[in-house]
Amino acid sequence: MLTAGSELLLQQWAAGWSAHDPERVASLYTDDCVYEDVPLGAVSRGKRELTVLGRPFPLCGLGARPQDAFPDFGIELTAGFVAGDRAAMEWVMSGTHERGLPGMPATGRRFRVRGATMLELRDGRVTRNRDYWDTATLLTQMGLTP
Repeated sequence: MLTAGSELLLQQWAAGWSAHDPERVASLYTDDCVYEDVPLGAVSRGKRELTVLGRPFPLCGLGARPQDAFPDFGIELTAGFVAGDRAAMEWVMSGTHERGLPGMPATGRRFRVRGATMLELRDGRVTRNRDYWDTATLLTQMGLTP
């Protein structure tokens, strides 16, 4: 069941990513949170690590903050629900590959990739985050794989 408060949390999560504001997103998390980008194998432990490393943003495991390579990077929340201390969201991340990443020169191509996030909540904040999205689709859309 999605309550007004939980719906707001999910909306703030997507809005923080789209605003390229790691502090804003980190404010939704507990101090001892764990943030995992499953496809990239990137894990941040604790709110401080999220903020200091420029996370919690997808693609952070590629060696740069997404706003550096994709200035128009954004997250569109397409569905979500909260049930007790668990939440799930479906979203679409999009942007244009305007600047290079380590080993990936800029292609100027747009991408639009669907993903999902599973959350564990404690006292109205996120204590565990797991993102799932398709890296092959991203790389293909950016023209980096056949």
